Amino acid sequence: MTSRVRIAGLSVGSVIVLGILGLLFPGSALGRLVGTIDVSYASAALRFTVPIAFAALGGIFAEKSGVINIGLEGLLIISAFTGVAVADALAGSAGTTQTTLWLGFVAAVMASTLFALLFAVICIEFKADQIIAGLAVWLIALGLAPFASKVIWGRVNSPSVGTLNNWQIPLLADIPVIGPIFFNANPTVYMLLAAVPLSWFVLNETAFGRWIRSSGENPMALDTVGVDVRRVRYASVLISGLLAGIGGAGLSLGQAGLFNGSGTTMVDGRGWIGITAYLFGNYNPLGAFGASFLFAGLDALQIRLQQAGFQLPNELIGIIPYVTVIIVLAFVGRTRTPNAAGEHYESGEE
Repeated sequence: MTSRVRIAGLSVGSVIVLGILGLLFPGSALGRLVGTIDVSYASAALRFTVPIAFAALGGIFAEKSGVINIGLEGLLIISAFTGVAVADALAGSAGTTQTTLWLGFVAAVMASTLFALLFAVICIEFKADQIIAGLAVWLIALGLAPFASKVIWGRVNSPSVGTLNNWQIPLLADIPVIGPIFFNANPTVYMLLAAVPLSWFVLNETAFGRWIRSSGENPMALDTVGVDVRRVRYASVLISGLLAGIGGAGLSLGQAGLFNGSGTTMVDGRGWIGITAYLFGNYNPLGAFGASFLFAGLDALQIRLQQAGFQLPNELIGIIPYVTVIIVLAFVGRTRTPNAAGEHYESGEE
């Protein structure tokens, strides 16, 4: 049994035991904690999963092709800012509409993809160190987005532009428990629920997916059969940027309705947690989604704990998701990275 399976089993078992104890002693602190877990909590956890999981999926595509993209945090920042900026710029006297929000969403994805293209050119054409290039993308985004916010709005935080309306599926939304969670949700949640199995299918059941895996494991063999390794890596990094763009736009336009550029910005480490998620999932989109949901659920839980009035410092409650990340990294065991990840390749190399 792998360490991941043991961790998952232990986590599920612990949750079940704590849940039963909380139901048996409703007046206790544990009972109040269990009382915070309801349909609205599950819906919030799923929404919070969107930026983390999309970043994780993007990281899988890039790294499986041999390009380590640790600039995912920066791509989330750029897309979150661009979506709000474009939606606000297109708003008329009556304010933003769903149309302007969707145009902002498309612009956000395009901006993230363009940044990913720049990253790909630097790494593939000019053979820059991928780690340094990824850090540069993050640092540029971390400085550029708040600076542009000050230029546009006079402050690092944007005004509210509203959020994308939920999509409610008739009849299915009325199903108890699962209906409000899965069938009356933000559009970005539906995108994520479609993107996870689609990513798995592309990577495991298509010729393009086999090219991606070969590009990251043995690029010389892929080159020998006549497939352009550079094109495969370019395509994979662009897919990475597109997916991260959906995640960033989902954060600003699907959840918050504004851009917050203070400190580490509203993205607040979600790109880095996305990297942890796909490492925990061992480059499997399904596993990465599960890990992302775990971290997002803990993030939603710390908010519920504060709302429930637990007598703990807010700062202590707020670090719960990040402490979990450290624990996961410590006990997850060895993750096998692609053999050629981070290595440059030129056609014809011996």
